[in-house]
Amino acid sequence: MGKKRKTKTETTSTGVSSTPFTDALRAGEGFVLADVDQRSTPQFDGDKAAGKEALAAADDELDDLQERLYAESRAGGTRRVLLVIQGMDTSGKGGIMRHVVGSVDPQGVDLTAFKAPTAEERSHPFLWRIRKALPGPGMIGVFDRSHYEDVLVVRVHDLVPPAQWKRRYATINDFEQGLVEDGVTLVKVMLHISPEEQKERLQERLDRPDKHWKYNPGDLDERAHWDAYQEAYQAVFDRCSTAHAPWFVVPADRKWYARLAVQQLLLEHLRGLDLQWPSADFDVEGEKKRLATL
Repeated sequence: MGKKRKTKTETTSTGVSSTPFTDALRAGEGFVLADVDQRSTPQFDGDKAAGKEALAAADDELDDLQERLYAESRAGGTRRVLLVIQGMDTSGKGGIMRHVVGSVDPQGVDLTAFKAPTAEERSHPFLWRIRKALPGPGMIGVFDRSHYEDVLVVRVHDLVPPAQWKRRYATINDFEQGLVEDGVTLVKVMLHISPEEQKERLQERLDRPDKHWKYNPGDLDERAHWDAYQEAYQAVFDRCSTAHAPWFVVPADRKWYARLAVQQLLLEHLRGLDLQWPSADFDVEGEKKRLATL
């Protein structure tokens, strides 16, 4: 199929488009995953160096907004953010954790990396372990993989009967609707890498001794199911990209762009919360006078 072409947009001095990333990357009605060019850089007109500069330039704002969210909770606020990161192996999830999530105060972040479920987790409904990991008030929760594994891996490998995983789409939508009503801002991101780029990254892990620790032979087993995973992801976008919790698909062949895009998506959602510093619940001037005498 043909690839979507990046249209010319107005940009800021950093090269970041003035049009929201949330608009450009949302998997809306009629979205087709196969039409996305994994090497494209929607909403950014600069090169790699400019992308890294733009990423660094936004760190202070992201850190400030995260602190405001945390401070709000200390005054009784209940709002929180949940960033969900999905993607094929080597798509760059770890880089997002280091370069985007890692730029804010770790005390305000709850990071959970979901692996294959344990025996205890398998004995419960599939959302049990997800509910346990949800962020508390004032926190930015980050899921490295998520509840969507139960309609991705489970579907591709026939781990449960089709009738069972098909019911999960509606269960997930109801679950996410409840989260939003409870004050959670959901940011769901798929890092979309091409099979050619994945092969290069796997080859690099094999060629470099300092990257052997990152190599997992099981990644090749999963790669053999590439088309089935693309079909499963398309079904996720068709069924679970809702008005209250849309999906965003980030072209991920260029690591620097994927990091910038996820950062901008997170920033745009935090800005939308209109976070304010909580008012003091004590006499500020009186405390100043007391301090002056001590």
